[in-house]
Amino acid sequence: MPAFLLEVGTEELPANFLSDAIEQWRSRIPQSLADHSLNSESVAVYGTPRRLAVLITGLPSQQPDREEEIKGPPAQAAFKDGQPTPAALGFAKKQGVDIAALEVRPTDKGDFVFVQKKTPGLPVAEILTELVPQWISGLEGKRLMRWGDGDMRFSRPIRWLVALLDESILPIKLENGSKIVVSDRISYGHRVLHPEPVTINQATDYVKTLRYAYVAVDSQERTATIQEQVQATVEKLHGCTEMYPDLLKEVTNLVEWPSPVVGKFEPEFLALPTEVTTTVMVSHQRYFPVFKAGSHSELLPYFVTVSNGDPTKSDIIAVGNERVIRARLADGQFFYRTDLSKALEDYLPQLETVTFQEDLGSLRAKVDRIVKIAGQIATQLQLEESDRQHVERAALLCKADLVTQMVFEFPELQGIMGQKYAIASGEAPEVATAIFEHYLPRGADDILPQTLTSQVVGLADRLDTLVSIFGLGLIPSGSSDPFALRRAANAVVNITWAANLQINLATLLNQFASDFANQYTKDLAQLTTALQEFFLQRIRTLLQEEKQIDYDLVNAVLGENDPEYTERALQDLLDVRDRALYLQQIRRDGTLDKIYETVNRSTRLAAQGDLDTKQLDPTTVVRPELFQKSSESAFYEALVKLKPQTEAAQASRNYQMLVTALAEIAPTVSNFFDGPDSVLVMDPEPEIKRNRLNLLGLLRNHARVLADFGAIVKNL
Repeated sequence: MPAFLLEVGTEELPANFLSDAIEQWRSRIPQSLADHSLNSESVAVYGTPRRLAVLITGLPSQQPDREEEIKGPPAQAAFKDGQPTPAALGFAKKQGVDIAALEVRPTDKGDFVFVQKKTPGLPVAEILTELVPQWISGLEGKRLMRWGDGDMRFSRPIRWLVALLDESILPIKLENGSKIVVSDRISYGHRVLHPEPVTINQATDYVKTLRYAYVAVDSQERTATIQEQVQATVEKLHGCTEMYPDLLKEVTNLVEWPSPVVGKFEPEFLALPTEVTTTVMVSHQRYFPVFKAGSHSELLPYFVTVSNGDPTKSDIIAVGNERVIRARLADGQFFYRTDLSKALEDYLPQLETVTFQEDLGSLRAKVDRIVKIAGQIATQLQLEESDRQHVERAALLCKADLVTQMVFEFPELQGIMGQKYAIASGEAPEVATAIFEHYLPRGADDILPQTLTSQVVGLADRLDTLVSIFGLGLIPSGSSDPFALRRAANAVVNITWAANLQINLATLLNQFASDFANQYTKDLAQLTTALQEFFLQRIRTLLQEEKQIDYDLVNAVLGENDPEYTERALQDLLDVRDRALYLQQIRRDGTLDKIYETVNRSTRLAAQGDLDTKQLDPTTVVRPELFQKSSESAFYEALVKLKPQTEAAQASRNYQMLVTALAEIAPTVSNFFDGPDSVLVMDPEPEIKRNRLNLLGLLRNHARVLADFGAIVKNL
């Protein structure tokens, strides 16, 4: 079966475009083939800085023939007195068939003309010739450029094109104004190690042929090679390293034939904080740092870089790398010494010169808001005076390092340097730790702040950003979220959950929104509603995606357009989490099934009554003198007994106690509905009907302490 090779040769591609392009082709090309009824055994996508390629094996020689039934005009319009009309003749001509091929068949709308049409499959070469330009031009990425004088856009200029169907060249032409690239079997090897053209005899020779030309086209193979080479090299230096995922991915896409190069720097630079040195190496120079064996905090004066050059020239390459990093580390040394010349607090006035957001003032103004908000959170949490002082001090200093020379040059070190400068300035350890940890989590896989001071300051910082940016009307939409507000709200919820902080988010949002609305003359109700809805969306997403709670159970604890549940969720984030987790647990162990039918049936009927959903006391809303059956009396007595159990469960958040009580009352309710002494809930007498609906409403209300059972889907 035929194999097809496509290689697009280019100038050096950006590393991030290359990895994205590989992933795009891996998903799109198989789908494109399937859309044209082409199967294949394998679709392998390759990429290096100078090429993007796909090798497809096991293709058919042509599409399968297609048979389709095509409906034409109504029979009475197609034939008159047994003779074809112009409508029938036109339909047959359009479909390319003889008039005798038309068939009349009955349908729901009467008799219609049909034709059974057979379309021969096209040769695979013809289809690929059409698809290849679409695959190339369809790639998406940032900062695509026009090359030549045409309209075609690509990440870098395309210099050659290889298109082979087995051993035959598939004629493909990319036209871009006066620039034309025509397919051939000629590729190019490594720029330094094999600069001569390379002839690929047949498609399946691709990987082997390029390897002879010192090009490892498989990115996964290059990644494995780099890992092995770097690890072996640092072991020879009696050290160890860390395989930073982003660095490994970037380096993989910057080389075609990797080789390790060892460089060294003066030991005096080891006096710099480890984070400074590793940031210079990893983020700025793409070097792997070398740590002492068994340590990832104490450096050795070496580094390993992955070269795309001639391995025999490693010494020369190392000298160049050493010269660059020596200059960068010398800069870092100067910045560090200069920054330490004054206390961290002395940088606060400089924050007034840095704009946080043009309508929101300076960073110093933001710090003042953070201090105020952190104090309000501390009050809610009833922190001891010593903890309040740490919170206030950390909130005041949390952004001071942003105007130091080190962080100005290396923004990645924000918080990290603040912690070190705070320690050097004699600040309390709790304050120094919070200056770093209040930024946590910095991404989806990052850790959360571990200390109480860090957690409170981190919440204050994010809540200020959320309220302020929302207050300006800059609400995230679609994929656009320039201020990372979704991440900030997720962090607020996750920090609260992880630390079990008993905060009332609804109260905090109302207070902060009120302060903002008063200062900036904004609509308070509109701002508060927008913030509440945004947080509810985040809570919903986190419960479903991170806590793995079924969607209907999330609906049951958050409610669907239910203000009571909305308010409750935002007032107590811990409670909404615990109720969702508990519901998932009792669904798995089968307990939910034992109470579902009883509670759900009661909930559906109670909706036809008018009982307040917060009412739990049967003695105030049920009239025993209206009872006609013993099942009503039993139901009433069970509800009287249930009230203290529900209140105790609610106070302690021991929902097992509530579910146990609901399970105990279930037979009584079943007898009320279907037993020998059952009643007609919708009695013709209005007062009796209302009395019975109130009984059911009370049961619904007790269950609502846990969740809205009307939102739960049975046996999901």
